[in-house]
Amino acid sequence: MKLVVLALLAFLLPQFAFAESFQNLDMTGTERGIYTVLIFVIAYGFVMTEEFTHMRKSKPVILAAGIIWAHAAILAQQKGVPMHEMHLAFEHDVKEYAELMLFLLVAMTYINSMAERNVFESLRSWLVRRQFSYRQLFLITGIITFFLSAVADNLTAALLVGAVVMAVGADNEKFVSIGFVNLVIAANAGGAFCPFGDITTLMVWQAEYAEFFDFFKLFIPSVVNYAIPASIMYWAVPNEQPKASSEEAVQLKPGALIICFMFLCTIATAVSFKQIFHLPPFMGMMTGLSVLMLFGYYLKMQAHKKGEHGFDIFNKVMHAEWDTLLFFFGVIFSVGGLGYIGYLELLSSAMYDGLGATTANILVGLISAVVDNIPVMFAVLNMSLDMDLYQWLLVTLTAGVGGSLLSVGSAAGVALMGASNRKYTFFSHLKWTPAIAAGYAGSIFVHYLING
Repeated sequence: MKLVVLALLAFLLPQFAFAESFQNLDMTGTERGIYTVLIFVIAYGFVMTEEFTHMRKSKPVILAAGIIWAHAAILAQQKGVPMHEMHLAFEHDVKEYAELMLFLLVAMTYINSMAERNVFESLRSWLVRRQFSYRQLFLITGIITFFLSAVADNLTAALLVGAVVMAVGADNEKFVSIGFVNLVIAANAGGAFCPFGDITTLMVWQAEYAEFFDFFKLFIPSVVNYAIPASIMYWAVPNEQPKASSEEAVQLKPGALIICFMFLCTIATAVSFKQIFHLPPFMGMMTGLSVLMLFGYYLKMQAHKKGEHGFDIFNKVMHAEWDTLLFFFGVIFSVGGLGYIGYLELLSSAMYDGLGATTANILVGLISAVVDNIPVMFAVLNMSLDMDLYQWLLVTLTAGVGGSLLSVGSAAGVALMGASNRKYTFFSHLKWTPAIAAGYAGSIFVHYLING
């Protein structure tokens, strides 16, 4: 579960005060500075071709981060910048990543725990056995993904519900293809209106550009973003009944529902730590992890009494999506290094000063269809922009849903391409891009009507 994947996920970036804490080097025109940009572009090229090269996306960006910061250090020495100022810039990235990693690690551990307790497999089994038609399943899976991604992040939601689509559509390639497009749109739209639904949304919340409940103003625009393309694609779904399934019901393991409830309480705790105590949300998440660990001990003891293998919490930690966590390390330090050299200020002047906030924020969504929205949003936040709440919610919306335009524009799309056995491809998604673009434009217009 990648981004949970998650998603959920959950993001803890501290207050972005990049320009206030220290000055960038303003050495974007130097040969060494241009070289660092080239290094990042090459590394991200490998990230975008992960599906074909099978090289985990964390590997190239971590290497790029090391090279970029080495050159940034040399440039700082050439300019005569005191060492402690350069350390401030570097430690800024260290703090951001440390808080992010701890937050996501807890979220991933909870998701893994629920999966081990058969929560998601039980849901899949129930849907398969209900004998819905393909069109009913199209709507049901889309709606479930939309709301599930608000708490379990878009990647996790897409993968979990994608298993249902694959199971019932095993004999109908057309349904799997269009069903996966539907899941990608639903997952990205559902993650945009809740701070725990998408990494970029969490980033804006943690940066304190919007309060927790402000993001729910994006609920109706998010619904529109999903509903427009879904209503168009619905008529292309086969109006047939899948073959009857003889699959037996999957039973929940002991403690499954309690762990689900604890996860919701952990999310509430993270919000409370931020809103009430003004502490980083990761402290609330870590508190929730400790409760899960204690409950895991209870489950383990109960299982041992029956001579069974018990619940091992550290096994769930071990199976967190470390490729994703390390990918974020590479992204944060790569973008942070480029920002320290001065490229983010240069980009800010070109986009936001030159085009205006609204046009630039819409463009951010289009860029995120090609480049992962995480580095794009991280760059925007580090520009220290002076925007009002409407504009911050706009860029949150566009960065979150813009990735739906192409199958490679979001972690959900990339993951489903790998899970579809070539039934869902870049081009099968591309033919629905005009409908998705209509939803993208519609959501922006509705956001303007409601929140503008």
